[in-house]
Amino acid sequence: MANNELSGPVVTAALARWLQSLEKRRYTYRIVFVPETIGSIVYLSRNIDKLKGKVIAGFNVTCVGDDRCYSYLPSRDGNSISDQVALHVLQHTDPDFKHYSWLDRGSDERQYCAPGIDLPIATIMRSKYGEYPEYHTSLDNFDLVTQSGLDGSFIALSRAIEILEQNLYLKATVLCEPQLGKRGLYPTLTTKEFGEQFRTMMHLISYCDGSRSLLEIADLVKKPFWSLLPIANNLVEHGVLQREYGLLK
Repeated sequence: MANNELSGPVVTAALARWLQSLEKRRYTYRIVFVPETIGSIVYLSRNIDKLKGKVIAGFNVTCVGDDRCYSYLPSRDGNSISDQVALHVLQHTDPDFKHYSWLDRGSDERQYCAPGIDLPIATIMRSKYGEYPEYHTSLDNFDLVTQSGLDGSFIALSRAIEILEQNLYLKATVLCEPQLGKRGLYPTLTTKEFGEQFRTMMHLISYCDGSRSLLEIADLVKKPFWSLLPIANNLVEHGVLQREYGLLK
């Protein structure tokens, strides 16, 4: 069962190594390897108070090895920051991703989101457990699990983590639209490509009143978070925006 059982630990181990390599992290991380169902129940029984007090977001990592599709299964709440991040990543990774509901649950999200536990845990997958023909057969092997499938899952989940790390609130420092030329933000020769970049930059500025996170703005302007982030950082460096360190919603 290469996709159903092995792919999750493989991608999670790669994510752990990647997290360790980061010079700075905004959050701490708890990475849990347990047998499905009984393992998560035992783990929760021993750690529930700490988890409920500390966990801001999390992802259940399973069935992430093939390259047929991407899939998403929400938390029971359906609108946690984990859900918002997962949806954003998949919408800009594979617009045809499969969107399941809480009624389709079947992995450890059942325990992490159970009544009284209520952790904000969503699931990003490739072909969902129970939904591909090789599931629970000897055909769930390395013909199904591919390097590109594992790599794609790693990229999707690492982008989700990067959004959590970088998702700050932004506020404009000037009233009305800023004069960009004197700040070195407007070229002397414009191109069609810059025109699109300029519109994106102005859309970003227009939403920066301190009440919306960069993720919320990315959804509003229909751009990937990872393409808006360098624009936002450049505007901060030039004094057009300032970072507001509010709690994520």
